[in-house]
Amino acid sequence: MTPLLLVLHTGLLLPISLPGEIIGGRKPRPHSRPYMAFVKIGIEGSCGGFLIREDVVVTAAHCNCNLGDKAKLTQTVGTIPLSEETVKKGTMCSVAGWGQTSSKTNAPPCPTLQEVEMMVMGRCMCLSRPYLHYVPSRMLCVGDPQGRKAPFLGDSGGPLVCDGKATGIVSHGTGDWSIPSVFTKLSTYVCWIKKTLRKLKP
Repeated sequence: MTPLLLVLHTGLLLPISLPGEIIGGRKPRPHSRPYMAFVKIGIEGSCGGFLIREDVVVTAAHCNCNLGDKAKLTQTVGTIPLSEETVKKGTMCSVAGWGQTSSKTNAPPCPTLQEVEMMVMGRCMCLSRPYLHYVPSRMLCVGDPQGRKAPFLGDSGGPLVCDGKATGIVSHGTGDWSIPSVFTKLSTYVCWIKKTLRKLKP
């Protein structure tokens, strides 16, 4: 059985850049993120994703791809719950991915998963960036500009994890590698996701 790839749109938004690399990150503890999914796109492209059921991976809408077999849940392969609450400004969360770890245009993706902690910012931080295309009702503004830590090319679709739950999805940035980054706000879509899952046979 082929798993469902559940993709979330942010309206008609066309991102200027696709965050993919974890800048300023570190290698996580082994098996500490059993829900992470590596989503292959075409020959060389990739995105992140996360498992919410053995046959369902959530990722960003612009990560158009095909998945392989249904996951077998084990001690090292698992799911992550979805947050139904809006995360508050100042909350420390984390994001992980296999994207580039350098902003150099020819930098290769990272062969090992990287993670980084990022702070949820107020909406004014992203609204003040004219080229960020930020919609507060559907998006989260994440990343302290002073911290220089962010997702980058190849990390799109990965989860923003706050208090053990998937709270956002890596979406886009400004295109000049500046911080903060924009994440899809999962609480806006949880009802739709649950409705979609009820229509599927587990």
